[in-house]
Amino acid sequence: QVRLVESGGGLVQAGGSLGLSCAASGTPFRANAMAWYRQVPGKQRELVASITTGGITNYADFVKGRFTISRDNAKNMMYLQMNSLKPEDTAVYYCWARYYTGPSWGQGTQVTVSS
Repeated sequence: QVRLVESGGGLVQAGGSLGLSCAASGTPFRANAMAWYRQVPGKQRELVASITTGGITNYADFVKGRFTISRDNAKNMMYLQMNSLKPEDTAVYYCWARYYTGPSWGQGTQVTVSS
């Protein structure tokens, strides 16, 4: 069974930076696609950024130019570098991955940006 574990969340001041990591385990297969989502209470989970096995990336407009998604296929890891953070970036950030067996979610990591 695929397991995704996020790390790197925390509290940061507006304008600061944080890096998130997602470690995948429990499968010998490479994810077809991976992504970061985020969710705040009372709102739907929204896509932040995605990346294919080949490294093609896609970003939500609200993070373009500030966040960078990357992955290390050899290590089964995915990353999200978040710069110029804003208070509205405060959310629980989730790792998502799609395997041939179906999609999987991590448990989430809290990111809080203070003004």
